[in-house]
Amino acid sequence: MKNIVAVASAVAISAGAVHAGGVERTSQSIGIIFEGGNYAELSFGSVKPTVSGVGAGAAANPAQPTPGIPSGDMAGDYTQVALGFKMALNSNVDLGFVIDSPFGANVDYPLTGYYASGSVAKLSTTALTAIARYKLPSNVSLIGGLRYQTFSATASIPFIPPAGYAVAGANDGGLGYLVGIAYEKPEIALRVSLTYNSKIKHELATTEVGFGASTTVVETPQSVNLEAQSGIAKDTLLFGSIRWVDWSSFKVDPANYPPATPLVSYAKDTVSYTLGIGRRFNENWSAAISVGYEGKTGGFASNLGPTDGKRSVTIGATYTKDNVKITGGISYVDIGDAQTTLAAGLPAGTFTKNRAVGFGLKVGYSF
Repeated sequence: MKNIVAVASAVAISAGAVHAGGVERTSQSIGIIFEGGNYAELSFGSVKPTVSGVGAGAAANPAQPTPGIPSGDMAGDYTQVALGFKMALNSNVDLGFVIDSPFGANVDYPLTGYYASGSVAKLSTTALTAIARYKLPSNVSLIGGLRYQTFSATASIPFIPPAGYAVAGANDGGLGYLVGIAYEKPEIALRVSLTYNSKIKHELATTEVGFGASTTVVETPQSVNLEAQSGIAKDTLLFGSIRWVDWSSFKVDPANYPPATPLVSYAKDTVSYTLGIGRRFNENWSAAISVGYEGKTGGFASNLGPTDGKRSVTIGATYTKDNVKITGGISYVDIGDAQTTLAAGLPAGTFTKNRAVGFGLKVGYSF
């Protein structure tokens, strides 16, 4: 089952990097801590989303200023790089480290005449996570760790009255933690893990054009991951996950941002599901396929993130030779339709038939 477990965990390389709830770009999985012995991995993901809409309404008014005018593709392509290392200190204690970018955004509205034309925004994070695992009797493990994360954000929004709005939040570091528990039965490749990731607070030194310096407090959301896998037949593995993220508590709200609502916020939390199956073909090759679902939260979406929910399918394959395993995956995501608003509870833009394609590659080495 070893090779199937590898592809089952790595098949999410491309899926995890593709459009998810809020500004999420990884699932913050702790899967690396379950690798045998000493292990290192490097992964790369490339994502190409397409998100476009059209101005809502039949006649121009302050709440619906550009009816019928296309927005153009406002979602920029991006890449994800992650590095992981795990070592077995003894038969009971494992220690792991992961460097990744759990949250991000890349917004760039082209100049089409749509009311949000020319709006740009970027959000960047980098996280270093240290994970410790202690194996108890009866196949139970206790898991804990610390996460140090940096966060920065910039935005320029020409359509904010009276003359547009621009802001830059400098890079700031914050500390969080994770705790979890796992149960394993290696003879049937069974593993169930439950992990809680804490929120992380950042205080960004902020420059708002026309207003000067301020401080913006941002807390990246807490989350819970339930991940499971089990052998269901010879050389066949079933796997899946459920992830809850507290997006309703997340906001980016600079002190002098003019509208009554924050620059970025979400009305409801998200719950994401994945389910997949993996198959080992021979000693070198194994493959997996998974599907994902994230329900709609409803209401109006942010002009900087005009999407709601998703459905995805991911396929991947792993080649294993001696101590090296190479995994590649591709995901297709059907991004949920959404409407944006400016005022008066009326839709200002309608975004439909959007999608994303992600490619992932991971190289792992056991030693």
